[in-house]
Amino acid sequence: MDARDAELKKELNATLQARRELGEEYESALVDSFLEKVDQRIDGAVERRVRRQMAEQQMVVARGARAPKPTDSWGERFGFGIVSLVLAIPLSAIGGGIAHLPGLFVSWAGIVGVNAFQAVRANPHLFGARRRRDKDADRWED
Repeated sequence: MDARDAELKKELNATLQARRELGEEYESALVDSFLEKVDQRIDGAVERRVRRQMAEQQMVVARGARAPKPTDSWGERFGFGIVSLVLAIPLSAIGGGIAHLPGLFVSWAGIVGVNAFQAVRANPHLFGARRRRDKDADRWED
């Protein structure tokens, strides 16, 4: 439970206790007071979120249209490939030993899948570049 939630729970308990002590004739005033506190809490949270988003947008504008530097270097990709091949040996042995040829195919399908995912993550338009060019060519022909 968050500290703010605990504080709101205390406020609710205090409101309920005051209602028990004061009676039903003050119930609407007590509920209105509690709801006003909840509204203030919500307004504060929304205001903080809006300020944070505005600050993030200002940072983007201050940086300009520069794209962030890619985090994947050639060494990281090479290392991923080496680790993938090193792990392929025991995975192949386990898959082939337990399920024979189908197990070997499943283990290598997983290895190829992980490497394909890594390649697409590092180069998002790896498979989509040809499609974009074809669409652009179609536009010029119309």
